[in-house]
Amino acid sequence: MRIRTKKIIVVCLLIVIALISIKVIWVRLATNGHGSFEGEKKEIIRRANYLTSKVATTPQRLLDEMPNGIGTQFQGEWALFSCSMTCAALSNIAILYPQNKDLSIKYIGQIIDIAMSEEIREYDRMRWGEDPLDHIYGHQSHISYYSHLAWMISRYKQIGGDGKYDDIYHSLCKAMNRRITESPILNLPTYPEENIYIPDMLVAIVALSNYANQYEGRYKSTVDRWIERARLEWIDQETGLLASFLEEESGKAQIVLPVKGSYSALNCYYLSLVAPKFAQEQYELLKKNFRQDFLIAGLKEYHDRICLLGMDIDAGPIVFNLSPSGIAFAIGCATSLDDMKFRKQLLRTAEIGGGTVSWLGSSHYLIANLALVGEAILLAMRTSAPETRMCNN
Repeated sequence: MRIRTKKIIVVCLLIVIALISIKVIWVRLATNGHGSFEGEKKEIIRRANYLTSKVATTPQRLLDEMPNGIGTQFQGEWALFSCSMTCAALSNIAILYPQNKDLSIKYIGQIIDIAMSEEIREYDRMRWGEDPLDHIYGHQSHISYYSHLAWMISRYKQIGGDGKYDDIYHSLCKAMNRRITESPILNLPTYPEENIYIPDMLVAIVALSNYANQYEGRYKSTVDRWIERARLEWIDQETGLLASFLEEESGKAQIVLPVKGSYSALNCYYLSLVAPKFAQEQYELLKKNFRQDFLIAGLKEYHDRICLLGMDIDAGPIVFNLSPSGIAFAIGCATSLDDMKFRKQLLRTAEIGGGTVSWLGSSHYLIANLALVGEAILLAMRTSAPETRMCNN
């Protein structure tokens, strides 16, 4: 019996060693060429091929790609976010690889049409009790839907898209600017009776900044006011990072804890598109508070406690403290702020966790079968080079 038990143990160890060896080889092959946009070009284009086949479709098919178990609201959110991040990726690709510009314009136009559809707008209508586009001259927030749609259109125009969406673009930015400036704290809730999500507000600031860049500085004063107040008023005292959440109390903004790794990384990414100096400061603090290099490089979700295994609604499944969402958004920060060494390490971690598969001219992480939005985020983040910015305040 002892001999048999020893044989079983040896066989199990050999299987584990073999699996680890296969994974190591897989990761090495999949990350070969990482570190330069020219070296990554083939892979980036293959991932864009996969994304456009999944996102540039019909509104209902896109919604069907979202997990059923997350409910109607989050299906709509994830679908809109998939549209937004895919457009960001395609516009970045058009700038990095100009021969792809016409194709990027074509697909971004198709994706904007999908984002404007009634099916995608439904998640926002359901929460606010009114359709966001039918009430664009109203007073309720709708900031999440407006900002992502405006950001998509701004990138479409940046790479040479026509004036097809100009009327809605003007209306969206005018509506966001009016609602933001009417708020005593310059912030708006994503949904009624909920905290203010700073990353959602930052999409609006990015969109208004892009609009200002394209239309003689219009709304730039709002962008500047928001960034200045963020520096002075919405900073967490313990970490020095911009808050993840705010609440309005008696006309004043109050920071709501905790400050999270995933939200902080996303804040830093959006800031890098409008205020690079502020973003660089935040990036250094992000790494100071949330970076983890033990075993594999990554970003923690919690700076003040250990979580070896858990589930977070914002970050996803946490393993050895690491935040999947935080790692993805940190790739965007590292790329936009030209920290290519850390970017390469994070891409290796993403490969370990995601696992790339390639087939017939397209590539994607295995996790895209469960969360397409993650594939869109990662492609947008890894292509967000400094030269793809619209504004360099």
